Amino acid sequence: MSGGLVKQRFGRVRVVLTVLVAWGVVAGGGLAGGARATAAASTLHRFDAVRVAPGVAYGEFRMTVPRGIVHGHLLTVDLTDPRVTVDLLYPGAVGARAPVSELAAADGAVAAVNGDFFNISEGQHPGVEPTGASVGPAVVSGRQLKAAVPDGQRFGPVLPPGATTEDVIGIGYDRRARLDRLALRGVVVGPEGTLPLRGLNQYALPVDGVGAYTARWGPASRVRATCGTDTDRAAPCSRDTAEVTVRHGRVVSLDALPGAGGVAPGSVVLLGREDGARQLRRLHIGERVRVGYRLVGHGPVPLRFAVGGFPIVRDAAPVAGLDGVAVAVRTSAGIGDGGRVLYLLALDGAHGEGQTGLTVRELADLMEELGARDAMDLDGGGSSTLVADLGDGDGLTVRNHPSGGAERPVANAVGVFSLS
Repeated sequence: MSGGLVKQRFGRVRVVLTVLVAWGVVAGGGLAGGARATAAASTLHRFDAVRVAPGVAYGEFRMTVPRGIVHGHLLTVDLTDPRVTVDLLYPGAVGARAPVSELAAADGAVAAVNGDFFNISEGQHPGVEPTGASVGPAVVSGRQLKAAVPDGQRFGPVLPPGATTEDVIGIGYDRRARLDRLALRGVVVGPEGTLPLRGLNQYALPVDGVGAYTARWGPASRVRATCGTDTDRAAPCSRDTAEVTVRHGRVVSLDALPGAGGVAPGSVVLLGREDGARQLRRLHIGERVRVGYRLVGHGPVPLRFAVGGFPIVRDAAPVAGLDGVAVAVRTSAGIGDGGRVLYLLALDGAHGEGQTGLTVRELADLMEELGARDAMDLDGGGSSTLVADLGDGDGLTVRNHPSGGAERPVANAVGVFSLS
């Protein structure tokens, strides 16, 4: 943590004695995104919400589960308020990490939670450096940063049936939040024909695939992209690789091994493995090559912001097949009121007596109870972090207790911005 911006503290708030009073964002005298009150949820106790900015509120809650007490932190964002925007925070390179507080402070966010799961370690591939890059697709301010790794190459809890690494939660240009899937559609057009592009700034490429790396990837090594297979993250690194650098539409270098170092603006590095490598070896220096790509979703409006995770609530019901055994500190993003309200939640990781986390299934039930009709599980454990500036003189502050005792550098985060 730098610049003295981050101060750990528990919010001092007054218990709301009436359990499950509708709690939303006060915006222009109205109440948006209130949760449903149910008798079955009598163990959930919320605390008074605090205004962070127009259309943004922060509050805490506690709930009782059979094994102990869960303490949580919640941001509620009214997306109908024109003074509020939500966007992806990342450390300037896809292959890099930074604490949530630093990401938020650098971009001027008033609040944030950590985002997608990421490539944190490479114990299964000795000598290969982890990249820090996230698992799923990422879109920031309409710019498409990266695509999803193969399902078998992901980090994080086991995916529920039907989920993929292409799943995202995002906000479109219509200012409505939604769950979606972003698939990469891309081509490499050379003198001998067209190749499908199967990767964009990602830490793992599909077997036989070709991936593109742009200046947004950063200086991280690209070796990891050729390790593992589509179904086995621990499989050995491929020995059949090729890398081609295209600058301003022409091939300028050919290499047998994946490289490192930043990609210059105006350049694209093409990395291939197995059959993809054999196709790239057919190129020659000086030849013209065109690389085109886009992330394609299913919604009616393109996403201006998107971050990866996996769905846990759809249409106000928990997704089938969610894990109900493993207990952990967790982070989630949910959608209410027809996409007009965004909920950002992080559990507290303090190791107090009787304090516990949630299973993914319990998290889904909680998000539904808080008002989310759709929700995603984001990275948890030591990554779970929520920061907010409550205007109390403490500045941008970590509001929960990260379970590792300090903030963990993460690949990206969901940032909330105030235009007032």
